Amino acid sequence: MIPFPAPGFEDIKQAHERIRHLIHRTPVLTSRLIDQRAGAELFFKCENLQKAGAFKFRGASNALAQLSQDELERGVVTHSSGNHAAALALAAQSRRVTAHIIMPENSPRVKIEAVKAYGGIIHFCPVGLEHREQKMNEVQLETQAVFIHPYHHPHIIAGQGTAALELMEDAPKLDIILAPLGGGGLLSGTAIASKAMNPKIRVIGVEPTLADDGWWGFYSGIRQPAKAPRSIADGLLTSVGETNFQIIQDKVDEIMRVDEEEILIALRWIWERMKILVEPSAAVGLAAVMKFPRYFANKRTGIILSGGNVSLENLHFT
Repeated sequence: MIPFPAPGFEDIKQAHERIRHLIHRTPVLTSRLIDQRAGAELFFKCENLQKAGAFKFRGASNALAQLSQDELERGVVTHSSGNHAAALALAAQSRRVTAHIIMPENSPRVKIEAVKAYGGIIHFCPVGLEHREQKMNEVQLETQAVFIHPYHHPHIIAGQGTAALELMEDAPKLDIILAPLGGGGLLSGTAIASKAMNPKIRVIGVEPTLADDGWWGFYSGIRQPAKAPRSIADGLLTSVGETNFQIIQDKVDEIMRVDEEEILIALRWIWERMKILVEPSAAVGLAAVMKFPRYFANKRTGIILSGGNVSLENLHFT
């Protein structure tokens, strides 16, 4: 990955102005029962209700909005196992732009079907980042399409940061804000926006214990590759991007890890108490609050529910 200058808060504000007519301003919901269970005051930013079912539509829309006409005519290409794939396909469809999507053969069926429904051209590849990149290079060479990275891209980071901007506006005076950590696009954008709007806020990233390269990198100071991640939170299995990592090191206060059972418990609480459908990756924030209750006790905490694209047949509650 080639590093690039980190976007600033002004870039996030400009991104929001650029895409506000394209995206949903998703609601911020609360739950009295979950607050009682957690011993905290929680505000859930519902990106599961975003177009394409996840926050990724923000970054994809912002990236496409800044391409030239020549670039749009060439089309776009990306590699993704899920939400970025669907988001870029939908954003491209709305601009009548061709989207080539490289997807691993084991991608969740619900996300494959979403990409097809949004008109994306899927190119399957074997599992593994090296296979994704090899296939993408082949497609890009053939089509001359513009590569839009899922998270290691300044326009993607700025677009994702608009979710935190809206959350901070709609639920002011937060003490803490939580975001899932996979490649780092959402967390880095969240950190930039929230720290600019409230320098005293604590920004926390959350990832599965079984996919904890972000945790190891954050506390060692050295970016780590993901080693055989296998969490039910399939949206959080990627390694943190280089510039994303630098932003996280600079602006994030803490990374927390949650186990698979803890994710499922939090997921069930959201489904049953809030009556909304989120995917396992979105539940890690609440899982952290429930795992470390003293940390969040009596705090106003914002939680970004990152998406709602879930394959129901893969879930097994205990």
